[in-house]
Amino acid sequence: MLKLKAKIRKITGKAVKQIRKEELIPAIFYGFKVKNQNLELKYREFINIYKQAGESTLIELIIDGKKPEPVLVHAVQTHPVSDKILHIDFLKVNLKKLIKTNVSLEFIGESLAVKDLGGILVRSITELEVQALPLDLPNQIRVDISSLKTFDDSIKISDLKVSKKIEILTDKDIVVATVSPPRTQEELEKLEEKPEQEIPEQAKEEAEEGEEAEKEDAKEPEEEKKEQDKS
Repeated sequence: MLKLKAKIRKITGKAVKQIRKEELIPAIFYGFKVKNQNLELKYREFINIYKQAGESTLIELIIDGKKPEPVLVHAVQTHPVSDKILHIDFLKVNLKKLIKTNVSLEFIGESLAVKDLGGILVRSITELEVQALPLDLPNQIRVDISSLKTFDDSIKISDLKVSKKIEILTDKDIVVATVSPPRTQEELEKLEEKPEQEIPEQAKEEAEEGEEAEKEDAKEPEEEKKEQDKS
């Protein structure tokens, strides 16, 4: 099991900005038979573990060197612009109780419909909701696209191979992947054409008002200059 170190965090509220400047991430730990604890951990270390575990693989969280706690990354808050991680929720789980979570799909293999026929792979979904014991949760579920040999072929959730210990809760009739035919030259040309859009009357009026305002602004310096020349 992957291991991750963290420390008890004393700084809270807006002051956590200072923690982030030190390349640390503020976090909270809660869940099965534990009291909520504020934590901080190294940014780089978390990124390395998170790439491997995602939100569906158990991690051993070691807080201040004490006994490891089995946790899932329950939530990750990121900056809307930079996408940098701002805060993490760690959920301690009961290893003997089934839990529900989403597991991402990994598309593997080579489709002949793509390779030989020039088709475009269409991934209809990228994750599944599953139920399993925490220790049986997979990091990813593989989707082998080599069965997509023609444009009529498709892969449904029911076609996926998973462990008997995992129950897929997402509708098994949902299509996971298909291959669509390549676009014709005529379709490509139509895409390149710029559609003519009607400008709403209100937008026209606002644009005209803006132009008039710009003209007036341009006149003012000229009039001022004339007055100065007269004087």
